[in-house]
Parts: sequence; C-alpha cells; structure tokens
Amino acid sequence: MSTSCRITHPQVGPPERTHLHLAMIILTALLGAVTLLSLSVGAVKLTPSDVLAVLAQRFGIGDPGAVNMQHDGVLLAIRLPRTLLGLTVGAGLALSGAALQGLLRNPLADPGLIGVSGGAAFAAATLIVFGDQFISDLPKPAAVLLSPLAAFAGGLVTTLAVYRVATVGRRTAVTTLLLAGLAIGALTGAATGIVIFVASDAQLRTFTFWSLGSLGGATWPTISAAAPFMAMAAWRLSKLARPLNAFLLGEIEASHLGVDVERLKREVVIFSALAVGAAVAAAGIIGFIGLVSPHLVRLLLGPDHRSVLPGSALLGAILLLAADVGARTLVAPAELPIGILTALLGAPFLLWLLQQSRIASDTA
Repeated sequence: MSTSCRITHPQVGPPERTHLHLAMIILTALLGAVTLLSLSVGAVKLTPSDVLAVLAQRFGIGDPGAVNMQHDGVLLAIRLPRTLLGLTVGAGLALSGAALQGLLRNPLADPGLIGVSGGAAFAAATLIVFGDQFISDLPKPAAVLLSPLAAFAGGLVTTLAVYRVATVGRRTAVTTLLLAGLAIGALTGAATGIVIFVASDAQLRTFTFWSLGSLGGATWPTISAAAPFMAMAAWRLSKLARPLNAFLLGEIEASHLGVDVERLKREVVIFSALAVGAAVAAAGIIGFIGLVSPHLVRLLLGPDHRSVLPGSALLGAILLLAADVGARTLVAPAELPIGILTALLGAPFLLWLLQQSRIASDTA
C-alpha cells in the first residue's frame, strides 16, 4: 500500500498576509526607484524625465524629436545594459544564497561555500594570462563572450566536483558538501595564485579589477550570455519554496512529509551554481549579497520561503544597484570596484550576525 503526503503550512491570517503584501510592494517600489537612479547617474547627467522620455520613444510613445540623441546613445548603449546586469546579478546571487541557507539550515551560508566563485576565478585568470593570443585571433563578438563563458564553465566544474565528493550512492551529506566546498575553494585559490604569479602587470591589473567585481563591462552580448542561465536558475529555485519549508524541520521530517530530499539537495546545489557561475562570469566576484539579502528578508518577513525567495531576489537587486551607483559616484570620475562596497556593507553585518549568534547561545 502506498501513501502520499502533502506539505502543509500554517495558515497566514489577514494581518500577516497584509504585512507580506505591503513588504513586497515596498521592495518593488524601492527597486523601481534605484533602477531609475542607476539609469540617471553617470558622467553624462540625465534627469528621470530624460530617461523616461528615451524609453518611451523606444516603445513608440511620445515625440521622437523631443529626445536628445546623446541621451539616447548613452542610455541604450551604456546605462541600460549595466543596470539590467546589476538587476540580474543581484537577484541571482541573493536567490541562490536564500536557497542554500534554507538547504543548509544556516543563516551564515553563502553561495561561495560551494566552490563556484573559486572555480570561476581560476578559469578567468587562466584565460587572462595564457589566452591573450588566442583571444586576439577571434572575431570580436566571440572574444567578448569567451571570458564570461570560461568563468562560468570553471565555476560549474568545481561545483560538480564538490557535489560528487559529498555524494555516496544516492545520498549527499550536507556537512561533507560544505567541507568539500571549502577544500576545493582553497585549492582553486592556490591554483589562481600560481597563475597570477606569472602574469604581466597589465594582466594582473585586469584580473584584480575583475576579481573585485564590476558592472562596468556590461554589454548586450554579456547580458545575452549570462541572462538565460540566471533566468533558468531563478525559475527553478523559486519553485522550491515548499520543500525548503519542510526541510527546515530536518531531513527525516521532510522525507516523511513527502519531500524527495536528495533531489532537493541536488537541485539547490546545481541551480545555485548555475546562477552564481553566470553572475561571476558576467560581473566578477561580488561578495556578501547572497549572505546579507536573505538574512535581512528573514528578519523582516519570517522564515517562510514563499516570501524569502522573492523578497531576497528583490532586495539583492536593490543592494547591488545601490552599490553600483556608489561605485560610480564616490570617487568620480574614477570608479571603485563594486566588490569593495559590498564587502564594506557585508563584513560588519556578518560580524553582527556572529555576535548575535554568540549571545543567543550564551543565553540559551
């Protein structure tokens, strides 16, 4: 005789539901405001009305003669690709962080723990140092896409290696997954150091800026290469809210509730790697977005992944776009690597989390 179980959730009353809807509306409005700010700020100053006029003209609305051609070129060739890349990278990193924290049942988990960032960095460094001649012989569109694709492939390979080490038979040990991720991350870090040791000064500067993260290299081909992977990962991870809720009770309890635990682990790891690998490939290594965003959303909205996953995606996009605006304006006309600003935000937050965890354990 076979039985089936359905994952159930506590009923959410009208006040709580209203609170959740209001929070999502506020996050969406903030995202719209930061997006408009990102499109407006830069060496060429655009007002929000200039931005809206150009976008409206592109959709066939308004008077084409009223649009400044310089504004049109700056917005469509530079600002819009950069902003869209920031939206997708921020949302992808935060969504992956939320899913991994739910899987590991640890608010300190970060997408970098599964080795994807280290593998992507190693592949990018190898291409920068040893692939100059090969890249110069390629057509320009292929040369633009080669570095992001190499970084993505490196991240995916290391993640699959971590998953393989942690899987025995059909079972994946979460603790082994974390330890394997740390070990392979250290290994790829050492290999990257060896590659950088033989790099020229120009190659070293290129890799250093990439390793600190930046949206400055955003182009339409870059977005076209990264967006499908991140969209696929975001779509699948957003469907895992209910099993992740059950997983919070423990593996055995989740299994009793009808969750295919091993499939859940596999999907979270693989699709998180897909999103983070594509993000790192397109924008470099940007830390702490995947750690800070999910935890803030949990503090505001509670642990239900039906709220945490979309809320984290929205907040991650907001934080990364806001950091990018700061990177463009704080030392203008120069530009700070965006990873510096996210580290300045994320590192104190991580220290605060550790302090709160220690206080909670002392008072328990």
